[in-house]
Amino acid sequence: MHFVKMHGLGNDFVLVNAMTEKVPGDLPGLARRVCHRRFGIGADGLILVLPSEQARLRMRIFNPDGSEPEMCGNGIRCFARYVYETGLAEGEELQVETLAGIIKPKLILEGGRVAGVRVDMGAPHLEREQIPMAGTGSPVLDEPIEVNGETWGGTCVSMGNPHCVFFVEDVTGAPVTTVGPVVEHHPLFPRRTNVEFIQVLNREELRMRVWERGAGETMACGTGACAAAVAGALTGRSNRKVTVHLAAGDLQIEWSPVDNHVYMTGPAVEVFRGDFPLD
Repeated sequence: MHFVKMHGLGNDFVLVNAMTEKVPGDLPGLARRVCHRRFGIGADGLILVLPSEQARLRMRIFNPDGSEPEMCGNGIRCFARYVYETGLAEGEELQVETLAGIIKPKLILEGGRVAGVRVDMGAPHLEREQIPMAGTGSPVLDEPIEVNGETWGGTCVSMGNPHCVFFVEDVTGAPVTTVGPVVEHHPLFPRRTNVEFIQVLNREELRMRVWERGAGETMACGTGACAAAVAGALTGRSNRKVTVHLAAGDLQIEWSPVDNHVYMTGPAVEVFRGDFPLD
């Protein structure tokens, strides 16, 4: 099975053109094999390029544990660059079908080369049942959540997939690997949740670490950065246009007051290509 390995700020993916490559029927099992960092290629997710009846192409993504999330912000930037450079899609603007709806990435070209991708991520969902999240009352702002005997204030947003955002004084020492998995599987979240730990540097800059649903701590999360920006604006901690600093670089996030959509701009980089044995 031919593949291309790509990453968005260290959040890495294996991309496969499932319209031409023969892939096994057990896609969750394939994702677990491919994403394993010792016995496979190693990645935070497996992305399949598929035909669509609703858009130009369809993206499916599977986590290292075999689960299928609705969307992935870093993943769709890699998807957009991949289909453009392989000739599967023409033009700078794309429409991609995902489980979170139609997402619209726009390639940023410099001298004919892809310098970055700006993605219209759509409007954030703030109603509790849309996240989804148990309980009553919306929006969910700094709501007390019991974790390991401690109370954390969570601001919850859906960017097509669920996010619980915690604001902390120092993200470097945040208990991402202990609090993150507990919150991911917390009874409040029937579909589990991604968990962001955010340090507000100033009204235009946030620093983030993330525990991703089905993947664990990753170097970056595009939808998580969008959720963090929305949560910061909702709680008055930051402006609607911010730079989100991640371990390997920055994402530019803008929650537009004009159309209520969130726009994410960042890089997508090819690492290598190869063939993965299926037998």
